[in-house]
Amino acid sequence: MPAYPLHSIAGGYDVKTVIKIVIPLLVILLLLLSAIAKDPLRLFQPHSEQLPSQGTTAVYFSPNGGATEAIVNEINSAKSGILVQAYSFTSKPIAKALVDARKRGVEIEVVLDRSQRKEKYTSADFVAHAGIPTYIDDKHAIAHNKIMIVDRSTLITGSFNFTRAAEERNAENLLVIKGNKELVDRYIGNFEEHKGHSEAYQGK
Repeated sequence: MPAYPLHSIAGGYDVKTVIKIVIPLLVILLLLLSAIAKDPLRLFQPHSEQLPSQGTTAVYFSPNGGATEAIVNEINSAKSGILVQAYSFTSKPIAKALVDARKRGVEIEVVLDRSQRKEKYTSADFVAHAGIPTYIDDKHAIAHNKIMIVDRSTLITGSFNFTRAAEERNAENLLVIKGNKELVDRYIGNFEEHKGHSEAYQGK
């Protein structure tokens, strides 16, 4: 049987080096297999955290279920600040309510999908020209969040785009959630994360 020099083992590594590489990998593999055996589904579940169920939730469905009116009412009641994330934003009543809130001193920030740069009819230009800080989130294929956070205490979210079509023609849903600070804080954190990689938009 021919003898091979140690440096030819495992592509040029000697036995000691191979052992140093392989043993830690085997330990990691064994730990992983042990974790899977204890709870096989846990490792493949998306990260989430259960939050306490508290506060009140109002539910709206469209078409013509009062979602736009509910949003406008919340904007009109704002005293300190409103955060907005939207995919499509063409609703004149919502845009006007935001501009009116800005005029009475409410601090507003808007983060929109990049499609709003090229949309012929978009309220992005209206709010940007009114002095509302507006940003375009183009880091994702689609920035599809549809939320408003009013006075850091009320969360508005759902499938409902801020558009006339969503109000009058589409089948959509909208939730207005109050009194759940932990939930609102998570959404505020998500808003800030997306704003952080967005670009300021001055309007066309």
